[in-house]
Amino acid sequence: MTGFKKIGLIAAPALALVALSGCASNFKANVARFQQLPAPAGQSFVVVADDPRLSGGLEFSHYADMVGQRLSQTGYRPAADPARADLIVRVAYGVDNGREKVRSTGFAGPDPFFYGGWGWRGRWGRPWGYGFYDPWLFGPSGYSDVTSYTVYTSDLSMKIDRAGDNRRLFEGKASAQSLSNRLTYLVPNLIDAMFTGFPGQNGENVKITLPPEKKG
Repeated sequence: MTGFKKIGLIAAPALALVALSGCASNFKANVARFQQLPAPAGQSFVVVADDPRLSGGLEFSHYADMVGQRLSQTGYRPAADPARADLIVRVAYGVDNGREKVRSTGFAGPDPFFYGGWGWRGRWGRPWGYGFYDPWLFGPSGYSDVTSYTVYTSDLSMKIDRAGDNRRLFEGKASAQSLSNRLTYLVPNLIDAMFTGFPGQNGENVKITLPPEKKG
């Protein structure tokens, strides 16, 4: 997951970092689905790469297995012979290079000495406590902290065609923005979003919220 960059001398408050951190935020995806799928009755399927650059790799095979597991749970079955599959499932995924964003956070109070508890008397003639608010560091009017971070957009598309006549039965796309660009985190979540309520209503666009990225 991408890190934060400081554009100032003051560390961001812990609360602000929690708000910005991808590890503390739910995974939110937009899912659009168009479908004319018949009710599942054991139709066989094969999962193939819709992007030639993904075809044949171990990475794609891993995610294709995830898609296959979800389809099996829905009522379809993997084809024993891919050449004789009833359905062809075409999958593609990716993440962009990210966009830099800047956020400013700051805290200021009417009386910077309100939280004072120890120290010495300066020109203001009042005690102050180093820790919550230091007038020598922040100034009497508070401070402002500027943090830059990178937001990545990821997406996963899935198309299902009837093998006999190549008729399109399903088109779906799941997309999300996050502070992580790791496909090992993004793609499984996009697959989960795609299959939440699958196959859905024809022409629907829904927002899916999933648990946040686990640490480690």
